[in-house]
Amino acid sequence: MYYIKFIMKNNFFNFIEYLYYLSIVVLLILYLFPGSIIGYLLYGDLRLQPNLVDNPIGTSINHFFFFIYISTLGFTFRLRNKKLINSLQFLFCISILLEVFHWAIPNRAFEYYDLFANIGGVLLVYLFIKFFFDKKIKQYEKF
Repeated sequence: MYYIKFIMKNNFFNFIEYLYYLSIVVLLILYLFPGSIIGYLLYGDLRLQPNLVDNPIGTSINHFFFFIYISTLGFTFRLRNKKLINSLQFLFCISILLEVFHWAIPNRAFEYYDLFANIGGVLLVYLFIKFFFDKKIKQYEKF
């Protein structure tokens, strides 16, 4: 019975790992493309960006939600490998670098709100996992 649970946990973590890497590739494509691919698909215009939630700071909330999603995948996948800090460093650096690249990409603009939303999404998930799932992290360290 323990063997079946172990295999199921491995399958779950393998699925999370593949989804995480696929999401990183999608993130790179969406960030480095000169224009908004999603805006083109929804509105037929590369200059328009969709807004998930109406708010006063504009589309930065999209960045916040996507980095929450990708950080959740990354930290969940890294729980098994006991490399939570490595994942934090990678996601923190990529959240800064991808926004800085917008200075050089045509039809894209560097925005501090987007940068803070990227970093905020990563840090929110890290702090949530660190403080609320610390016991679970120690449990996974046994494997």
